[in-house]
Formats: sequence, C-alpha cells, structure tokens
Amino acid sequence: MSFSSLTSACSSLGSSFVQLGFHSNSLNGVLFSSSKKTKFAAKRLTVSCSSSDPLLVKAAKGHPVSRPPAWMMRQAGRYMAVYRKLAEKHPSFRERSETTDLIVQISLQPWEAFRPDGVIIFSDILTPLPAFGVPFNIEEVKGPVIESPIRLEEDLKALHPIDLEKLQFVGESLKILRKEVGDYAAVLGFVGAPWTIATYIVEGGTTRTYTTIKSMCHKAPHIIRALLSHLTKAIADYIIFQVESGAHCIQIFDSWGGQLPPHMWELWSEPYIKEIVSLVRTKCPDTPLVLYINGNGGVLERMKGTGVDVIGLDWTVDMADGRKRLGNDIGVQGNVDPAYLFSPLPALTDEIQRVVKCAGQKGHILNLGHGVLVGTPEEAVAHFFEVVKSLKYDSSSQNHALEESKLVV
Repeated sequence: MSFSSLTSACSSLGSSFVQLGFHSNSLNGVLFSSSKKTKFAAKRLTVSCSSSDPLLVKAAKGHPVSRPPAWMMRQAGRYMAVYRKLAEKHPSFRERSETTDLIVQISLQPWEAFRPDGVIIFSDILTPLPAFGVPFNIEEVKGPVIESPIRLEEDLKALHPIDLEKLQFVGESLKILRKEVGDYAAVLGFVGAPWTIATYIVEGGTTRTYTTIKSMCHKAPHIIRALLSHLTKAIADYIIFQVESGAHCIQIFDSWGGQLPPHMWELWSEPYIKEIVSLVRTKCPDTPLVLYINGNGGVLERMKGTGVDVIGLDWTVDMADGRKRLGNDIGVQGNVDPAYLFSPLPALTDEIQRVVKCAGQKGHILNLGHGVLVGTPEEAVAHFFEVVKSLKYDSSSQNHALEESKLVV
C-alpha cells in the first residue's frame, strides 16, 4: 500500500480533521527499520527514563506525543507459550486471576516479551462480583456461571456495597506492576460496564440471545434499574480503588452493549456509564477513562456523551469514519482487525500504517479492534509493536495542526 493511497483512504475526514504527518525515510512515508528482526527482539529494547506521564497517558489526555502508543486487549493469555506453560501448573483461571504473584507474573509476560506502552492487569470483568454479593464459578465448558441469578425483587437483597478488602489481590498486584514498569509504560486497570455485568448476573452466565435481561427491561424495569444502579456505585468504587492502587488509566468494557439497539443502549447503559464517569472524576479527575464496546458502530456518537476521554473502536468501524463521526476533541483507540496478526507481516505493517494515518496524530492509542485471538503467532505480536515504535509523527506538522485545531475551537 502506498503512502498516497493512505492519504486517499482518509481524505474524507474533512477540514476539521487534524492530518497526520510522518517523517519519511523509506517505507510508505513512515519511518520503519527494514533490518531483519528476530523473535522477541522487543526484549532488547531500551527505554529512556522520564518523570512525566507515560506515552499512553499523554495520548489519552490529548497531549502531543512523538508516535502513537500501543497495547493489545488480551495481550496476556493463551497465545503465549509462557502463559500456557504456567496454566498447566495452575489450571484454575480464578487461581491465576485472583492470586497476586500469578497476576503479576502473567501481566508482565507480554511486557517482558514485547515492551508494549500499556501493561494491563491480568484479571476479569467478573472478578469483583463476590465482593458485592454475587458468587460465581467458571466451568470448563460453560464458562462463568452465576450461582444465584437476580431476576426477582427478592433477589436484590443479596447485594451489598462492594467490600474492597476482598479485592486486595487486585490492589497489591497493581502496586507491584506500577513499581515494575515505573513510568516506562502505563499500568492499566479495567472494569465491566453495568449493563454488561448485569447480563451475566441476570442470565446466569454467558448467553447468545440476552432474551431474559432484554425482556425484563420491559416486564420488570424496576428490577433492572435497581441492579444497574447498585452496579454503578460498586464499579465506580472499584475504579477508584484501582487508581489509588497504581493504575494510570482505566478501560471500561461494555462488551455486550453492542447487543442493544442504539435507543435501548441510550436507556439501559449510557446513563450508568455516565454516572460512573462523574463519580470517578470527583476522586480521580486526572485519570484517563477509555470506553470500549464490541459492535459499537451504531452508538459511537452516544458513547462520546458518557464523558470518557477515549473511545475504543472495534475492527468493524472504519477508523477514518470513526474519527470523522467523533471529531478531534476526544481520543480514539484501535482498531486493527485481530485477524491481521495471522497475515503476512507486510500486510500487517500496511494495516497498522493505514489505521495510524486515519486516526490522526492527536489522541490515538493503537490497539486491536478486539482481543488477541487464541493461536495468534507471537512473532506477529512482536512485529506489531516493532512497527508502531518505528513510526514518528512529524512534529512541525503536528504543531501546525494543533494550532489550526485551536483556531477551529
């Protein structure tokens, strides 16, 4: 793919879009080393010491950066041989995700291999459930199973304020991760959004249809509202706890928000995320918040209304279109199709360059449009990070673009 075709692919963004400038050395207008890489070459990377915010935090806040920071959803997991070896010794997912030493070890595996710009804690969006009255198990075939689904008004009595003492393994892990990576990378915490967590609690586990919770929105809306309100407070407290424990940035996963029609998401998810953002801002006003929804093409503009700092785009949304719809006054994250990691490396390089070009040089965090897939070659993940670290924004173009942006505002 040529640099001119990249420009053409993003030409529809309009005059208000901040165009991306690259220093051009040799490849497609992007600085990129053509030297042959070996597996896990990223291990040998050196990083300069800095007392300021990590690159990812700067980008999330919309500050000027030299290149887009990058990390991957599910960057620690089964695609890594070192993780699979550890999982053989510790076959229980809950043991791996609820034991401080194992959490830290797993979270650092991709950091040690690839040096991403974000190190996300190895955990699960369901991890805090027992801390506010919802026990669950994870079964080999079924996945998560909620022992006592909440479907009746009587069931709501099981809920109580979140007991953060029961989540000390999360807090301790974040503190250790912060010490391990310092300011060389951002330590990322995460939570599930109220609607997404409610789908598990009401349905009793995973589902493909969401018929129970969707029907209750009409048959028993007071129960769903009460549940979502309780989850909102608990999740906000959990975010603040993670930040106070060392997280630089928090991602909110409304994974199943995309299963709602846009007008229903506006009723049953958006207000509760908005309330979480408001509650967190009172205690952690400088912590960037990222919102990701799988299948978010129909609700992009509504997502912006939640007040988060960054919107994560899934891979089905064209980055140029997403940036045009969201405007340049909010950050974007994503959105390389995870399947590109199975493609020839030159194709992956071209796609990374295309996404970065279309996102613009202000407020972009490079990521996949979904989590890393099982079976993804580790060499491709290493290449992903090598490519993004070889990119460099044109500082003169950036300064001019920022001035123009200020004039527009």
